Amino acid sequence: MLTINGGVPLAVVARLRLRRRTEARSRNDEKLTVITVLALGVVIAPSPVGEGILNFLGQLATGITDSTR
Repeated sequence: MLTINGGVPLAVVARLRLRRRTEARSRNDEKLTVITVLALGVVIAPSPVGEGILNFLGQLATGITDSTR
């Protein structure tokens, strides 16, 4: 049986919405894009991919902080 992760359609929708030019967006369009991206973040966060992203960003922030000392 074929299953699909809930984050995949959200990622596709977010990608398509973010490709549009900023000048062509209305306020409601921008709000919908923000809600879509936030929902994608909530879906991805507890997954192994989300944990990997968080770990990478933490290491990056630590490296930047250590390099400024």
